[in-house]
Amino acid sequence: MSKKLISIVIPAYREEKNISLIYKEIKKIFSKISEKYNYEIIYINDWSLDNTWDEIVKICIDDKNVKWINLSRNFWHQWAISSWLNNAKWDLVVSMDCDMQDPPSLIIEMIKKWEEGYEVVYARRINRNDNFVKKYTAILYYKFHSKISDTDIPRNVGDFRLIDKKVLKEFIKLSEKDRYIRGMFARMWFKTAFVNFNRPERIYWETWYTWKKMIKLAMDWILNFSTFPLKIWAIIGFFIMFISFLFFCYIFIDAVFNKVPYPLYKWLSVIWFWFMWLQFVFMWIMWEYIWRIYNETRDRPIYIESEKINF
Repeated sequence: MSKKLISIVIPAYREEKNISLIYKEIKKIFSKISEKYNYEIIYINDWSLDNTWDEIVKICIDDKNVKWINLSRNFWHQWAISSWLNNAKWDLVVSMDCDMQDPPSLIIEMIKKWEEGYEVVYARRINRNDNFVKKYTAILYYKFHSKISDTDIPRNVGDFRLIDKKVLKEFIKLSEKDRYIRGMFARMWFKTAFVNFNRPERIYWETWYTWKKMIKLAMDWILNFSTFPLKIWAIIGFFIMFISFLFFCYIFIDAVFNKVPYPLYKWLSVIWFWFMWLQFVFMWIMWEYIWRIYNETRDRPIYIESEKINF
C-alpha cells in the first residue's frame, strides 16, 4: 500500500527561536507513523525582520522534505494563509502556527479522525492561556457572533486544522478578497470533527498578532458572514415607529378625552417621526440590495460537490 502524503503548512513571522523547535517535534511525530504516511513541511516566511528566514534555510539544506516560501512583504494574515494553502498539493494538509501553541502531537489524533471518514478536523481549544482581557473578549465575541452569523462557525478554533485534498481543491475556487478563513471552511459544510486540547503558553516572546489585527479579523468575520449590521437600520426604524405610535396615542387620547388643545406643530412632530421610520426602513432595504450585489461580486460557488461516482 502506497503511503499517504501530508503537507504541514507553517507560517512564520518573527519566529526564529521556534522554527527548529516545531521542526524537531514534527519529525518525532512522523517517525511514529512513517509506515503509513510521508510528509513535507512548508514554511512561509511572512517577511520577518529577524533571523527567521536564515533558520528556515538551514533546515531546508539538511532536509529535502522541508520547503519554504518567502513572501515579498508582510501580508494580512488571512491573505497569507490563502497563499500557504495554495502551495500544499498532497493528500492531506495540516495548517498550524509556528509558536508551539498548536501542539504538533495533536496531528496523530487529527489523522485518526480523518481515517474515520472526516474531511475537516479542527483542533479546538478547551482552555486558553491568555490574559484576562483577551480571554474574555474572545468568549464574548464568539457568543455574539453565534447569534448574528449566517454561517455556523465553530467556536474556540484557530487555524490549526487538517483538511482533505478534496476540501483544499474547493477552497482554492473561492475568490473573495476580504477573507475570514475559518468562516470560509465552515461554509463549505464538509464532514467535520474536533480534537480538543489545552492551549499552552508561548515559549518565546509575545504574540505578534496585535489588537489592530484582531479587530480587523473580527470585522471580516462579522461583515463576511452576517447581515446583522444591515438589519440595525430596520431595528432603529421599527423602534422609532413604536415610539411615534405611542406619542400619537398619547396626544390623541389627551385631545379627545381630556380636551387638551394641541397646536399643529405637535401633530406634525408625530408625522415627522413616521417619516423617520420610513427613512430608516428604506435605508435598510437599500443596504440589503447592496449586500446582495456585494455577495454576487465575491463569486462564491452556490453549491459544492462533496462526492462523485463513476466520474
